[in-house]
Amino acid sequence: MPDPAAARDAAEEASALSHPAVAPDASATYGAHPDQVVDFYVPRDGRGPAPLVVVLHGGAWRAPYDRRHITPFADFLARRGFAVANVEYRRGASLPQQRAEQGGGGQGGGGGPVAGRWPETFDDIAAAMDALPELARTALPQADPRRMVLTGHSAGGHLALWAAARHVLPAGSPWRLPAAPELRGVVALAPIGDLGRAAELDVCGGAVLQLLGGEAEFEARAGCADPAVLLPTGIATAVVQGREDTVVPQAVAESFVDAAAKAGETVGLTLLGDVGHFPLIDPSADACAVVAEEIAQLAW
Repeated sequence: MPDPAAARDAAEEASALSHPAVAPDASATYGAHPDQVVDFYVPRDGRGPAPLVVVLHGGAWRAPYDRRHITPFADFLARRGFAVANVEYRRGASLPQQRAEQGGGGQGGGGGPVAGRWPETFDDIAAAMDALPELARTALPQADPRRMVLTGHSAGGHLALWAAARHVLPAGSPWRLPAAPELRGVVALAPIGDLGRAAELDVCGGAVLQLLGGEAEFEARAGCADPAVLLPTGIATAVVQGREDTVVPQAVAESFVDAAAKAGETVGLTLLGDVGHFPLIDPSADACAVVAEEIAQLAW
């Protein structure tokens, strides 16, 4: 018999990816690499200055999944009155390309696209976040960078939580900030927020280990990369999670929220019944409206 969960996942993914990509109103670069670019969306109500929502897309940190698939979600937020910045960043190359770049090495995990690049994926998120206030002032004058909310889906949820924790990175980290970033808050959507738990569950087929360079490097690098150990942050944080999510299971979100509680921090957790992984970024799904409301509660 067909697997009902697999059928649900396929239908939800097909719906989320059925929307045409939405071209940005402006773009700007934050580095020389082709992936170091931010697309900006003007608030559709014409008013300003509006809160700036920074979107980090998911896709298991793998190269085939770029920012285009989340542009309908960015446009959805712009139609709700937000200014939006959709950030691209370097993701994992194909395994042959990765080996060639590393002189015959690689990140392990078999064939196909490798998840993430160490340290480039983290370099890019840090650089983009540092550059965004000035880029927005030039490319999107309708935005108010002083009212910035960071959101991300799946692997992008991991990166959003990580970006909000840079001020608590270990001393000596090149990404560490001297003070907390100026954020109204973070809304993480089905985030891979606890790398250790996600690795145990083999989320996205080995992607977590690949992100940090392989199993041998995991322990040494997790302290600089795992949001579940970079707590407390002192930044308002909410997690939105579908109860039927089989891509990034509810257990991963709950593990992050539990880690925050143990560190003395309260993280809001909204669990949506009869919802899987993709409706959170699907403008035609009710879950997407819930996400927009969570963002609005922090932004306004």
